[in-house]
Amino acid sequence: MLARIRKSMEEKDQGFTLIELLVVMIIIGILAAIAIPVFLNQRKKAVDASIKSDLKTIATALETNYTDTGAYTAPTGTAPDLTVGTDTVKVTNGNTFVFTAVDTTGFCLAGSAAAGKASRTWYYNSTKGGQLAATATGC
Repeated sequence: MLARIRKSMEEKDQGFTLIELLVVMIIIGILAAIAIPVFLNQRKKAVDASIKSDLKTIATALETNYTDTGAYTAPTGTAPDLTVGTDTVKVTNGNTFVFTAVDTTGFCLAGSAAAGKASRTWYYNSTKGGQLAATATGC
């Protein structure tokens, strides 16, 4: 009896059945359906974080220049190198910023992502306390 079982096990093919392969493919598909939207959302958050960081960097340079000259002057140049007064500010390549002088006591910056990157416009208003939510009405 044992000899017959041993012989049967030795001759048996050791592979996966079609059902087993289909189950594995379905599980991989479910995991991909969960992971891909999460990954895309993380990319959007990274773009938003780069804009907010750049706005803060430019605002710091504008405040430093104001301390030296007594006036807010618009940044010049294009990303990644903007010039504020005599300082060069490094920002994320492709992001765009619009400077608006509120009055002699403040300024407003609007920042948006490079073309093709889905993101919101973020604002920095020095007269309203700094960084504003993306849902703000702007400058």
